[in-house]
Amino acid sequence: MTDAFDHTYDVVVVGSGGAGFATALGAVDAGLSVLLVEGGAKWGGSTAMSGGGMWLPDNPLMRRANVRDSRDEALAYLEATVGDASTRERKEAFVDGVADFVTTAEKHGMVFARATDYPDYYPELPGGKIGRGIEVKPLNAKVIGDWWKTVNVPAAMPVKTDDVWLLGRAWSTPSGFRRGAQLVFRVAGGLVRGQRLVGIGAGLATSFLRAVVLEGKVPLWLNAPLEELLTEDGRVVGVRVTRDGKPVTVGATRGVMLAGGGFDHNTDWRRKHHGIEGAPSGNPGNRGRPIEIAQQAGAAVDLMDDAWWGASVAAAPGHEPAFIVGERSLPYSIIVDARGDRFANESESYVDLGHHMLEHDKDGAYWMIADARHARRYLRTFALDPRKNKAMREAGILAKAPTLAALAGRIGVEPGRLRATVERFNGFARSGVDGDFGRGNSAYDRYYGDPTVHPNPCLGPLEKGPFTAFKVVIGDLGTKGGVLTDPDGRALREDGTVIDGLYAAGNNSASVMGRTYPGPGSTIGPAVVFGLRAARHMARG
Repeated sequence: MTDAFDHTYDVVVVGSGGAGFATALGAVDAGLSVLLVEGGAKWGGSTAMSGGGMWLPDNPLMRRANVRDSRDEALAYLEATVGDASTRERKEAFVDGVADFVTTAEKHGMVFARATDYPDYYPELPGGKIGRGIEVKPLNAKVIGDWWKTVNVPAAMPVKTDDVWLLGRAWSTPSGFRRGAQLVFRVAGGLVRGQRLVGIGAGLATSFLRAVVLEGKVPLWLNAPLEELLTEDGRVVGVRVTRDGKPVTVGATRGVMLAGGGFDHNTDWRRKHHGIEGAPSGNPGNRGRPIEIAQQAGAAVDLMDDAWWGASVAAAPGHEPAFIVGERSLPYSIIVDARGDRFANESESYVDLGHHMLEHDKDGAYWMIADARHARRYLRTFALDPRKNKAMREAGILAKAPTLAALAGRIGVEPGRLRATVERFNGFARSGVDGDFGRGNSAYDRYYGDPTVHPNPCLGPLEKGPFTAFKVVIGDLGTKGGVLTDPDGRALREDGTVIDGLYAAGNNSASVMGRTYPGPGSTIGPAVVFGLRAARHMARG
């Protein structure tokens, strides 16, 4: 059969994000030949654009640091958060695959660090912890040579996860200032040494490419979109891709991994499955084509109606929406609906806030309202570019006024109702207890708060003008729905039988995390674990 293909490898991986690279890494580790094919002109997928964290409970870095965790606690937490939206077997496979991924990646030169201060998103639930997330240490991107020119991220800095929450208050707290200074010295040190230091998602993608493509000698084809899965007697035996404008067939003797992202930028699918067009922050190439091709081969899908939701500042013309995380928890701000009412805990997990926005008013407008101290004290990543701010003002996405009444008029909210909302919130801020939605009650909420604000680091009264309003929309980091898989990442049919030779991971697959987001890096963590598990299964033959 191999004579029928233009090329033949043991493993063919579709997609070059975390799931694809982890699969390729596992194949290399097992001595298998592997080809990576990427449909776009840039590699790295949404992983390169992300925060780069991986939520990996009971991981080896925790054990080395004598930080207590266990398989039982991790599974108890997954049961408390995910529940029956995912099978027990897949949850166990995820937890049991963590150590193998970390130690295998380290064996191939990847160097990790713990995000020691970052809580699980529901740390008060059974099994909840602080510090389960890990990431790569910032590294010199010059080690990958010209590959850097085609990575899927416009710019990068040597930032680490725990830098982000401190940098948000770089000029309002001593700890934030110190972290800001450390980052400046880190950047300057790299420049003096002639390095291009990168961290978070760009760092993870760079580290993967060095391990897989450079050290593992795995070819990576760009601009090679998947067109068809090739089958024989019900088994997937290869793929047909387009390369240089021509069809190319590639045989896969052990298996094909679909790791080409979700469908966040497919507006037709978003309308069909989510009821909205969406405001995605993931890879623009994520249009769901690999999922569609898998369905044509008989694969079942699940969770197609869900996504890694959150709140985003609306996109001005010529710009992208800005997914907001820490800014929501900082004091002196609230989020209101089109009527001027609060509707949720602004500091809660972004997926919860996204779900609450969908449930509250899928088509309505939302606004983030802040007083002068929010702008003066905190680093607001969505408002750093003066040109973007001008475009937002012209588009009606950003409004500013000396009084709340004037601001209400500019955003179309009844002034009396907004004033009542703010006065009620200000009372909560002074008492330190959000009597409506519990903002600041959780350790996760407080992670992004301001410890110099008392009695609640997430609450600060809106009293000092000028006041600003940013239009907020229902955003996402990617879609959750995709191919239904077993604990080894094998694609399943509707009747539960396995499609031999076909695997899926990352946002090409239905998430093991179900409809929630247990901790920082709950997208990439399972992606890399199930990518490696799939490679192990392929290696067993």
